[in-house]
Amino acid sequence: MKTNKPLYLVIPLLLCILNTGWAQVAPSQQPWNARWIAAGNDDGTQYGVYYFRKAVILDKRPGSFIVHLSADNQYKLYVNDTLVSAGPARGDLSNWYYETIDLAPYLKTGKNIIAAMVYNEAQFRPEAQVTLRTAFILQGHTRTEELLNTDKTWKCTRDAAFTPIPGYYFAASKGQLVDMNKVISGWTKIQYDDHSWNFASELFEGKLKGHSDGFAWMLIPSDIPPRERSYQRIPELRTVQGLRASNKFPSVKSDQVIPAHSTAVLLLDQSFLTNAYLTLVFSGGKNAGISIGYAESLFDNITKNGMRKSNRNEVAGKDFSGRTDSILSNGTSGQTFTSLNFRTFRYIQLRVRTEGDPLVINDIYGVFTGYPFQQTATFRSRNNDFKQLLDIGWRTCRLNAYDTYTDCPYYEQLQYIGDTRIQAMVSYYYSGDDRLARHALNLIDNSRLPEGITLSRYPTHSAQIISTFSLWYIGMLHDYWYYRNDSSFVKNKLAGTRAILDFFTRYQGADGSLSNTPYWTFVDWASGKDWFVGAPPRGDDGSSAIIDMQLLWAYQWAMQMEAQLGISYYADLYQKKARQLKATIKARYWDAGKGLFADTKDKKHFSQHANALAILTGIPEKKDIPSICDQLLHNDVLTQCTIYFKYYLHMALVKGGRGDDYLNWLDVWYNNVKMGLTTWAEVSDLYTTRSDCHAWGSSPNIEFFRTILGIDSDSPGFNKIKIRPHLGNLKDASGEIPHPKGKISASYQLDGNRWMIHITIPPGTSGALIWNGKTYVLDRERTQLQLSK
Repeated sequence: MKTNKPLYLVIPLLLCILNTGWAQVAPSQQPWNARWIAAGNDDGTQYGVYYFRKAVILDKRPGSFIVHLSADNQYKLYVNDTLVSAGPARGDLSNWYYETIDLAPYLKTGKNIIAAMVYNEAQFRPEAQVTLRTAFILQGHTRTEELLNTDKTWKCTRDAAFTPIPGYYFAASKGQLVDMNKVISGWTKIQYDDHSWNFASELFEGKLKGHSDGFAWMLIPSDIPPRERSYQRIPELRTVQGLRASNKFPSVKSDQVIPAHSTAVLLLDQSFLTNAYLTLVFSGGKNAGISIGYAESLFDNITKNGMRKSNRNEVAGKDFSGRTDSILSNGTSGQTFTSLNFRTFRYIQLRVRTEGDPLVINDIYGVFTGYPFQQTATFRSRNNDFKQLLDIGWRTCRLNAYDTYTDCPYYEQLQYIGDTRIQAMVSYYYSGDDRLARHALNLIDNSRLPEGITLSRYPTHSAQIISTFSLWYIGMLHDYWYYRNDSSFVKNKLAGTRAILDFFTRYQGADGSLSNTPYWTFVDWASGKDWFVGAPPRGDDGSSAIIDMQLLWAYQWAMQMEAQLGISYYADLYQKKARQLKATIKARYWDAGKGLFADTKDKKHFSQHANALAILTGIPEKKDIPSICDQLLHNDVLTQCTIYFKYYLHMALVKGGRGDDYLNWLDVWYNNVKMGLTTWAEVSDLYTTRSDCHAWGSSPNIEFFRTILGIDSDSPGFNKIKIRPHLGNLKDASGEIPHPKGKISASYQLDGNRWMIHITIPPGTSGALIWNGKTYVLDRERTQLQLSK
């Protein structure tokens, strides 16, 4: 694609082609002879945008031309004016990812220009961005491609047009100010004259991890594909001041003129939350100031009500508040701005203040970006509300997945273990693509401290420890073992689970109960008595039923994995510890009078959380489970789970025999819909929730298949299949999910007093349908049954 617009600002239409050149080749095994390069006379620790260029002359167009490349912080690579790669995926200095790309589709006979933007947000970088200093490296895969190796023959310059806009706190990337009077235009083009540029300075050798100890970046191949990029128009202009806007704008490209010496404010509505590189094309307006604000939602009179939100579809009487980018116009035609990083928004406030010249907005649009998940699961029923719930849940998951899973795209963009465990399960059920989950397990395992515990989130450049999240990591590893066919990967992670459990051993008493577990013991954003910043109440000895139960569950998971993949000593040890802790929990926290497990040994605190975990870990007597379930559903005195922990609450109720009521438990999700949200909010209080997009609330995208259709794994690797539907009052339901060996489908149609049931399982698997307490063997690919209600 050719364009006369300044590509240094990344025209997002070009981003759509990034996947085409991704090369799936064996990782580089030979030591690299390319050098990390940077601008001369620059210590590489300050905010800056840098350009690198090299010209090569080819006798003929190659059939293949594979290179490996990386940068600190991030790069965008162009070949002959076309964007072909962006990265790298974030890691840490001991595990720094490089991307592999085939440049052949973009090369030609004769002169070619390879150019890269490298940007370092330095002290303003996202919390997830680890950094050493500004640098770029490119290594040819073979001797043929080594003519492009980065060294002092590359040229480099810094673009002084970019400065940061810190704004208020964001763990995600900050805003940027671009002075179009200072920009360097056309630097990706063959005809651009770079004679005034200096040659790059060589820094260090490129070191592959394992080839040398290194003191900079230890390079490893990226194990995930490039992110999706897809063109996205903004459909609606909700309010406008200061100009007469076309009724087609912005859904259709059309010029909007802001007169000289005036101010215009436009509120645009994407109609749903998205992650996108926003592009603004504009002309004229010498020295005009442009502000682009991004917000998930509007607020209810901030002066009076603070940051309260109401219906997300409503704009009348609402205030706009959000992160911003700013631009200073140079007065020429066809200026183009695109942010370095993607922005998350539903609403965009475009504010323009002109001086002596009018400014023309020529176009504004976005390019969605995210991990390239493809939905392969389907759920069908006569109830159309279900599709809306599942679509919102899937959108929420898509917006929280790019080079890692994340907690929220707008505020933090951090891969927290508690969130990630649920998101990975959605990936297994809804897409079947487990690469990002495996990538997450690697990253979290890499975060473990010498004392054995993991960080709460990773990658990150500052340490935060949620000790309870390390236990969820063991659960996430067990999920992967149980639902994906990759036991060797899990086996290699068992040393990490041992280290985590050894850490908790130091805080166990003689009876196995934990006391004063250190760090943040976050469980849920619950608001019960003596819950503090998401951590449950503790007894006067520092003990907590909920934390004990999480440790018990971790022992049970680890015992199962060790028994099949690991060392029998550990399997026996964890079985012994689990047996002791289970007995201790029952003796310490069971209140026979209330028929419930207390949160604390003084039995003054009770929660859904403790009693759900008790069922999930098999602590209660069988006779007590119906009463516990009744109270989980109807006892409002219990500290209630928020949307996040309802994942575990619902699992417990299903295990307790209440699965046929699942569709009656979705009020919080329907409330989100009624309030105009297009993704699931972080907490159940939709007026005060900070984030409008947290994928830890997407558990219905699991349970519509695992609970309603009843499709579940019954052995490690999903080699055995268990189908136990919970149809409730439905008279028809069907669907399918991906499986490591194909797909599983289930269909249920009520015809009079008989159910017409059709089950399909992949070849090489076996399973069972459990219906009204009776088991029907599934020993062939297709099974049809007629069973009574």
